Amino acid sequence: MIAIDVEEENKEIVRKYRQLLRRAKPFLKEGDSKLIRKAFNTSLEAHKGMRRKSGEPYIFHPLSVAKICVDEIGLGTTSIVAALLHDVVEDTEWTIQDIERDFGKKIARIIDGLTKISGVFEHGSSQQAENFRKMLLTLSEDVRVILVKLADRLHNMRTLDSMPVNKQYKIASETIFLYAPLAHRLGLYAIKSEMEDLYLRYTENEVYDEIVKKVDVTKEVRNKFIKSFIRPLQKELNDHGFDYIIKGRPKSIYSIWNKMKKQNIPVEEVYDLFAIRIILDTPVENEKAACWLVYSIVTDYYKPNPDRLRDWISTPKANGYESLHTTVMAKNGQWVEVQIRSKRMDEIAEKGYAAHWKYKDNVNSQESGLEQWIGKVRDMLEQNDSSALEFVDDFRGNLFNEEVFVFTPKGDLKTLPHGATALDFAFDIHTEVGARCIGAKVNQKLVPINYTLKNGDQVEILTSSKQKPNEDWLRFVVSSKAKAKIKDELKEDKKFIADEGREIALRKLKQLKIDPNNETFDRLRAFFNVNTQFDLFFNFGMGIIDVADLKRFREFKPAAPIKGKPVSKISDAKSFEKEIFKIKSNDILLIGEDMDVVDYKLSKCCNPIPGDNVFGFVTVNEGIKIHRTTCPNAPELLANHGHRVVKAKWASQHAASFLSGLKIIGTDRVGLINDVSSIISDELKVNMRSMSIDTDSGIFEGEIMLYVNDTRHLDLLISKLEKVEGVVKVSRFDYNE
Repeated sequence: MIAIDVEEENKEIVRKYRQLLRRAKPFLKEGDSKLIRKAFNTSLEAHKGMRRKSGEPYIFHPLSVAKICVDEIGLGTTSIVAALLHDVVEDTEWTIQDIERDFGKKIARIIDGLTKISGVFEHGSSQQAENFRKMLLTLSEDVRVILVKLADRLHNMRTLDSMPVNKQYKIASETIFLYAPLAHRLGLYAIKSEMEDLYLRYTENEVYDEIVKKVDVTKEVRNKFIKSFIRPLQKELNDHGFDYIIKGRPKSIYSIWNKMKKQNIPVEEVYDLFAIRIILDTPVENEKAACWLVYSIVTDYYKPNPDRLRDWISTPKANGYESLHTTVMAKNGQWVEVQIRSKRMDEIAEKGYAAHWKYKDNVNSQESGLEQWIGKVRDMLEQNDSSALEFVDDFRGNLFNEEVFVFTPKGDLKTLPHGATALDFAFDIHTEVGARCIGAKVNQKLVPINYTLKNGDQVEILTSSKQKPNEDWLRFVVSSKAKAKIKDELKEDKKFIADEGREIALRKLKQLKIDPNNETFDRLRAFFNVNTQFDLFFNFGMGIIDVADLKRFREFKPAAPIKGKPVSKISDAKSFEKEIFKIKSNDILLIGEDMDVVDYKLSKCCNPIPGDNVFGFVTVNEGIKIHRTTCPNAPELLANHGHRVVKAKWASQHAASFLSGLKIIGTDRVGLINDVSSIISDELKVNMRSMSIDTDSGIFEGEIMLYVNDTRHLDLLISKLEKVEGVVKVSRFDYNE
């Protein structure tokens, strides 16, 4: 056991506290340092004797969160105090009333919001969403709740090393599922990128290390290239008298990985591994002209790609991001992204929403994008009564979406999510306009309601009093507001039909002398395969069920429990583990805290094989299903249903075969297929289930389904196939059966 030097720890606590005060000093007003000291002493006392999983004193965590608030988000005294106290109510005897008594209402409200957030991922799905709603309500009251929470989550991700692997997956998945998108929407790009990189480090460690290594290897060459690229620009900028900084910024590991996945290429082929950023120190009133002048200088020396110009200075993103982006061709034929912005714009890009407070007196309009978004969150909360998980999905859908900028007939600018249609625009104007929309005029031309809007479109909505929403409309909209309003309208219609259907059902059952009690309705639900009585009555109202069907029902005797009523409800993974029958066999997958051998199924969405990193997920009807940690559904399962996740790992290699898919790309030649199939079948004795080949203009593409023992077997096969003459690339792919 390691001896703890309490004296050293106390010195370190004092050092961290003083460092925090030094960082905060420039903006502290009279009485602020006294308030911060009081919060620090309260937190120190409340967490006395508590330690984190790493073994360090718990107080290190709130001090670090407060430092992130100051250094990386640019927040002030209120947030520092909230950060120091953020775990006090949740982890100790202190109550919200105690906080309010000692620190006032504002701090108490922020702490209350932070305490609610901590429960977002701790309970069942509907409980999570309820906490999620509460969290967003505090966001619309005081955005500092979310900003402090993001600082808390960032520090947790930075110190994830000390957690067990299954906890690492869970926390990392929550982060990529909700917190990184929230950081993105609030304009905290540096925090969003670091969260994404850390997610990758803990879920795809080997891939992460490989990319880091390869980016490091090219560092010297990259720096040399950047110097030669910016040399002529520096001379020109100096001649024009600009006060500027030029940075060569490598792309985040996560964005490189994303590009590798999307384009199915190795890291060496990701050409734009970095971007050049030119930051101008210029007065607010000259910013726009100065940025365009610098753009002109850059494009005098390097040819721009006309499709890659992004002007977020004239129309900033909804999260307030402003910058001018262009991609130019360097002298060696390499594409380079150049970002041009002012010092003010750069601070807003790095520190997001918090930076707006600093500048809002100078540039009032810059705040409106985020304020509008927070207003939309408020609307969403007031309107939304959909199911818990639908609500979370709708909200997440609006976090990462880029925007489309369109105009009303009078020239007012409207910002909508990317992919928005004329119908989204109609609902954005007013619910009644949306509900009665029959089409639109876009740039004076008639278009249908599902027309997808483009930047710069001028839109006039056409309405009719006879029009009303139908189910199809939900496929034509992307904004939460439109979806919620359409569902409300449909619900009203359905309710009216279901009420009529109930009367019809009672009359028909009376005619057939069937007693209309709850047991009868449950049997009717089973017979007609519907989930609820509401659906049953709706089907009567729509005429889907008629008297002839009811006569057949009279003879019906249910052989199994009623559909829609689960035989037994599984509350969590632990109790399920106790209930399931444990089969000790020759199987090789160990599941649960005690690493037992239990029944499981391999999920069809990612088809794991031995050697893959995996986790178990407890389903209600199908027992434990095994998913790869890289499964496309993993972040949602781990984040939304953490209580149903169990540890799983392959114990040893095994003679059983598992189905896997390989994609082969190459140049077509006579005998290529024969060479490929002989390596698979003859040399490595691997059974193939199917092979599909497509050749076009001398390019060969094939997909092969085959049975392998484990990942090592698969890797050996891939390396052998890559040596076949004409084969350019072999990669594993996920398939759905």
